[in-house]
Amino acid sequence: MADLTSARWRKSTRSSSNGGACVEVADNLPGIVGVRDSKDPTGPALVFGPEAWRSFVAQLPEQH
Repeated sequence: MADLTSARWRKSTRSSSNGGACVEVADNLPGIVGVRDSKDPTGPALVFGPEAWRSFVAQLPEQH
């Protein structure tokens, strides 16, 4: 299990601005990227390697 205690969470730029489906990302930790639901900050978080995260983000549709 990854240690996310020193994670600095920020709302993803791809999250909606209406307070609904919000994703927070912590990319300040060496070798991992944490992802969590902003409505449940003490709930579970997903952890990705940096390359896997970049690959995932690259596949998201562009926002206009």
